[in-house]
Amino acid sequence: MNRFFAFWVDRPKLITGIMIVLTVVLALVATLPSLWPQTFPFLSPARVDTDPENMLSREEAVRVFHHQMKREFSLYDMVVLGIVNEKHPEGVFNPESLRKIYELTEYAKTLRWPDKENPDRQVGVVEIDLLAPSTVDNIEQGGLGTVRFEWLMPAPPKTEEEALAIRRKAERIPFLQGTLLSEDGKAIALYLPLTSKDLSYRVATKLREKIATFQGDERYFITGLPVAEDTFGVEMFKEMAISAPLAMLVIFVLMLYFFRKLVLILSPMIVALVSVIWSMGLLVATGNTIHIMSSMIPIFIVPIAVLDAIHILSEFFDRYQETRDRRTTILRVMETLYMPMLYTSLTTAAGFASLALTPIPPVQVFGLFVALGVMLAWIWTVTFIPASVMFIRPEKLENFGLKPHEEAGETGSLLSRLLPGIGRLTYRYAKVVLLVTALISLVAIYGIFQININDNPTKWFKASHPIRIADKVLNEHFGGTYMAYLALEAPPQEEKLERYVATLSTRLKKRGEELQATIPEAGAVFARLQAEALQQGKRVASREELLEQLATFADDQSWEAPEEQAEAWNAALLFLDQERQQGQVFKQPEVLRYIAALQQHLLTTGIVGKSNSLADIVKTVHRELFLGKEEQFRIPDSASAVAQTLITYQNSHRPQDLWHFVTPDYRKTSIWVQLKSGDNRDMSRVVQAVERFMAENPPPLPLTPQWFGLTYINVVWQEKMVSGMLQAFLGSFLVVLLMMIALFRSALWGLLSMVPLTVTIGLIYGTIGLIGKDYDMPVAVLSSLSLGLAVDYAIHFLARSRVLQERYGSWKEAIGAVFGEPARAITRNVIVVGVGFLPLLAAPLVPYQTVGTFIAAILVTAGVASLLLLPALITLLERWLFPQTAKVHFTCNCATCIVSAVTAIALVAVNIHQFLSIGWTRLTLFSLIALPVLIGLCTLMSWREKCKRRLKIERW
Repeated sequence: MNRFFAFWVDRPKLITGIMIVLTVVLALVATLPSLWPQTFPFLSPARVDTDPENMLSREEAVRVFHHQMKREFSLYDMVVLGIVNEKHPEGVFNPESLRKIYELTEYAKTLRWPDKENPDRQVGVVEIDLLAPSTVDNIEQGGLGTVRFEWLMPAPPKTEEEALAIRRKAERIPFLQGTLLSEDGKAIALYLPLTSKDLSYRVATKLREKIATFQGDERYFITGLPVAEDTFGVEMFKEMAISAPLAMLVIFVLMLYFFRKLVLILSPMIVALVSVIWSMGLLVATGNTIHIMSSMIPIFIVPIAVLDAIHILSEFFDRYQETRDRRTTILRVMETLYMPMLYTSLTTAAGFASLALTPIPPVQVFGLFVALGVMLAWIWTVTFIPASVMFIRPEKLENFGLKPHEEAGETGSLLSRLLPGIGRLTYRYAKVVLLVTALISLVAIYGIFQININDNPTKWFKASHPIRIADKVLNEHFGGTYMAYLALEAPPQEEKLERYVATLSTRLKKRGEELQATIPEAGAVFARLQAEALQQGKRVASREELLEQLATFADDQSWEAPEEQAEAWNAALLFLDQERQQGQVFKQPEVLRYIAALQQHLLTTGIVGKSNSLADIVKTVHRELFLGKEEQFRIPDSASAVAQTLITYQNSHRPQDLWHFVTPDYRKTSIWVQLKSGDNRDMSRVVQAVERFMAENPPPLPLTPQWFGLTYINVVWQEKMVSGMLQAFLGSFLVVLLMMIALFRSALWGLLSMVPLTVTIGLIYGTIGLIGKDYDMPVAVLSSLSLGLAVDYAIHFLARSRVLQERYGSWKEAIGAVFGEPARAITRNVIVVGVGFLPLLAAPLVPYQTVGTFIAAILVTAGVASLLLLPALITLLERWLFPQTAKVHFTCNCATCIVSAVTAIALVAVNIHQFLSIGWTRLTLFSLIALPVLIGLCTLMSWREKCKRRLKIERW
């Protein structure tokens, strides 16, 4: 490796030229297809996807079902536009407010554009399903047995009386109450269905432009999950363009403060910039999509890319005055730091790469490409950084490495005075340090058990953001702006046709005998129908076709038969109609009453503000058929009466609305559930409430419940995120542990290096639980990626501690030197990297703030833990860590190897069990075989390291 470093140090222009050429080529490959797609059709253009639904793979069962139900029920994602007037005594029900609402509705109908892929097709607002006062029906009685359908607001009202009449009519329709208009009359909501939810930001922008032309007391609010998600995507890229350069600026200023040579710190900035270009360029060039997670890649790579450079510059800063020769100094620095830098980069990359174990595709891409960026940064650091030193003229380094107090005759810098004192403190009070850490850890463990798993895309914005304000205001006025859908499906009719024909024949015979007492001709008529059923059963292919043929036959016979048989044939037609409706589960009164009871139960949760179903349509139409009497607002007593209400409803201006709630075969229905909160935990509570209700109150007929909708999909991917992060954490912990054992050639040293990061992660996540912060997407991701970062400080501290202990002969003598240059380099790294993430706190997006806060906290805590816990542990374990006899060394490593081997194999077994579903019996057998092998390898490495160390001491 010395020859490798010398090669590039002697050829600085070569490595610089290679880096520039490759970077420019990759940047062109990534950007040209997006600028000129027709010219470069063979290259992948940049694709942006901000849809949280894509946190799940397209083959995920819940996504497949979601899109299947949207097709079957003709449902669309919606933008919600709320109009609130709290100053007028009648709220929005005044001529001026309703005129603006009418105008907005007409304008919304025009928000359609040619599809980019198919110009003949229009995309945008689906006019036919738009919900507004002027596009929905008023349902009222038109006489006994008659219902009249007319537009609720065919034109804006001209007088106060007309405006109040609209309100009175709307309040009689359950579907509109709490959905279209608020109970207090202060607000109206327009629901704009979109052909594609990625148009929501465009639609919302156009609506705001229109609203800007209005004046008056009304306030306008635009919300809905599609708007929140699409808006986040737009603002996300603005934030990426600001935060990454700002992070580089902060790091630049800090490095300039520490090293005071502008020409020297330019090279780490170049490495950070090149690493970002390579990572994002490769992401685009390989056809991957830039998602919410991958937009954060530059933010992570910029601080991480300068980590190793800071160690190199810090060491170079402290050593240069010894030789005053650039080449000699930088080669000595690289010889000292090469191995720790390699392992810190590998552990960091392993932490990020472990995210590939999660079942969330965007998180996998994020983890892999940050890991790639870390290793690319390491490559350029060990090649370009040493070579760049040779570009600096010697006279520019005349005073480089001299501390300010050496130049001015002062006593020393703050770090030079502070760090040795900390070293002495950890040596004298090692037990106290560990005791305090243990007590804090116990509190942290309690906090971890208080963690609340939850997420809500609307809360990705600050509380002052217009989307958050709209969400709060509209959920106060309406039943809820978060839509979830509960599909209830009857099991498939699996009875074979031959068996059905036989049972139908028996029922026909029995019904004819029952009616014969009142209708003398019934026996003969039903016997004839029975014979026709047996004959048709040999020709048709399905139950539905058989009943259709029999109904046609009976209808023909009723016209041709003698007058005395007319009543019998009418009875036969009624029997066949009832037979057909038996398969139409959601025409059965008892089933509709069950759905109505379920809706009432949902209201008791306190989360659901409103729900709409087929039962509401049936009850409303039934009431109006009976002169609008309130006592008739109920489910009819027969399936035929239910069918009559549905036929009547289909005479309205919006007959297609019926199929939003039930399929044409009446075997599948959907309940629209409006939630006042988009929190995943609240959606989970609603799901549990339905499960409990159906368990305690079994439906009258077998029904299978299944949820769909964006609000529910968010719950599913969060559950997968949490379980996936646990798997990724265990996997990366195992990898890092084994790498530490390999690096230090000792199981005890390997375990020792894991202590600071374990304590750090416990403290940070314990704090999250104690302060009540939700365990959301950013927090979940940090659990794995922080592991690889937090161990870096321990690697440098322990590697330098071992070298200096051998040089000085005892830990007591070496600790002063350890808390000299090595501790200063670690402290500089802690400050630079920790502060480097803080620009994210200025972001308007909460996930960026969360990442900035907690990654900085994790890195700073890990640095502090490394400087406090590791020297205290080394002080107490000095006898075993630095053995003087082979006997003590062998005993130590037998014990530590057993502990580490058991830990490693347990982690391997857990991961294999989770990913491959292998039984615990086989895993136990595997563990028993692997345990002695791993113990033997650990012991052999420890013994080999001891021999090498003894040989080095003798030579020295």
